[in-house]
Amino acid sequence: MATDLQHPENASLSSLVTGVVNDAHELLKQQLALFRSEIRQDLRQSREMASSMIVGLVLAVVAGWLLTIMLVYLVNYLTGWHLVGCYALVGGIVGAVAAFFIWRAVSKFEKFEPLDSTTEAIQENLEWKTKTRK
Repeated sequence: MATDLQHPENASLSSLVTGVVNDAHELLKQQLALFRSEIRQDLRQSREMASSMIVGLVLAVVAGWLLTIMLVYLVNYLTGWHLVGCYALVGGIVGAVAAFFIWRAVSKFEKFEPLDSTTEAIQENLEWKTKTRK
C-alpha cells in the first residue's frame, strides 16, 4: 500500500496513477510470495502423502509374500485344513492390512487442496477489479 499519502487538492493525476501502479506492483509481489509459500507447503504435503502410500504398498507386498508362505503352513499345521483354505485366510488378513494403508493415503489425498489461499486471493482481486469497472 502507498505510504506517502497526499491530500486530494495537492495530488496530480500522474502521482495518483503512480501510486496505483506501485500498489498493484506491491500486491503482485505479495501474491507471488504467497504462491511460492503455498507451492513449498503443497510439495511437503505431497511428499508426506506419497511416502505414506509407498510405505503402505511396500509393506503390503512384503507382508503378503512372507506371511502367505510362512503363515499358510502354520495354519495348515495347526488346524489341519486344506492348504487352499489356509492361503485364503492368510491372504485375506494381509489384504485387510494393505487396504488400511491405501485408505489412509487416499483419505489424505482427498483433503489436499493445492494453492487454496493463492487462488482465493486472486479471485478476490478479480472480483474487486470487475466491481470497480462497473
